Amino acid sequence: MKAFRCRVCDNALHLENTVCVSCGTALGFSRSERALVPVDATGQYVDATGLVWHVCANLNLSGCAWLAPLQGGQCSSCDLTRTRPSDDDVVGLQHFPAAEQAKRHLLVELDTLGMKVVGKDPARGGDPENGLAFDLLSSVEENVVIGHENGVITIDLAESDDAHREKVRAQLAEPYRTMLGHFRHEFGHYAEWQLVRGDELMTRCRELFGDESVDYQAELQRHYDEGPPPGWEESYISTYATMHPFEDFAETWAHFLHIADTVETAREYGLLTIAAVGAFAQFRDVVTGVWVPLSIALNQINRSMGKDDVYPFVIAPPVLDKLDFVAGLLPLDG
Repeated sequence: MKAFRCRVCDNALHLENTVCVSCGTALGFSRSERALVPVDATGQYVDATGLVWHVCANLNLSGCAWLAPLQGGQCSSCDLTRTRPSDDDVVGLQHFPAAEQAKRHLLVELDTLGMKVVGKDPARGGDPENGLAFDLLSSVEENVVIGHENGVITIDLAESDDAHREKVRAQLAEPYRTMLGHFRHEFGHYAEWQLVRGDELMTRCRELFGDESVDYQAELQRHYDEGPPPGWEESYISTYATMHPFEDFAETWAHFLHIADTVETAREYGLLTIAAVGAFAQFRDVVTGVWVPLSIALNQINRSMGKDDVYPFVIAPPVLDKLDFVAGLLPLDG
């Protein structure tokens, strides 16, 4: 993630800031400029070409300060949300901002990596068949199953609650579970659906991840009945990745984003003096030469504070091949 600065007072900012805590300037996020920019008292920003932008209409609802082209309209991130909690669902609306924040983080990361994302609404330039949409649902109102189907990613807003998420993590014996992780994983399913096309890519994908035509429900049941196979650590990034080739790809994709984003953040804040991730010939070089020593250091720092490891995973050689493959599906603009 980029290290942002206030254009008025040069104070350090974060993507989530809607106001500079130093000088009090109201802020909006310009997706085209990849920058937090000052907005006037009416929430307007005029860019270098003279176009007038407006703070998203959902600022008070979800904390979104991304800029929208129309006054009173939604930004490009909020346009991707197809379903949200109803106005009378107090609990769902309480959890809604954290999910939207994670979604915005994902979109900025994808922009940085060079993956263009379009929605499904043709009225907003979307693609009904291949576009992306999010159903951010409240389990207060219905039973929610996190997943992806035909470009629609469903997220359970209850996962925004730390206590609930930690309880589920412990029940499933997972080393890591975050809202941003859910978005990255589910987007991995969408990415495979969109990017792994053509005989050459499909053949290589099957060589690495397995035959995706294997019955998903049967493999899901097997996974929960029997658990991961012995020695899974030698070929997979997580136990969930052993469940089905689709899940192996999505887990690998999520870790690709984990690694790329954390390395770029460390670089932006001066913790690493390296070129951008996209400048490396192979992503495996980022992993072995940069990520492994950095993650070890970050884990030790967390332990020094009495906290859990930042990255509680071991990357085996076959996983390196998988990471290389998913990274190679993007232009990695850097």
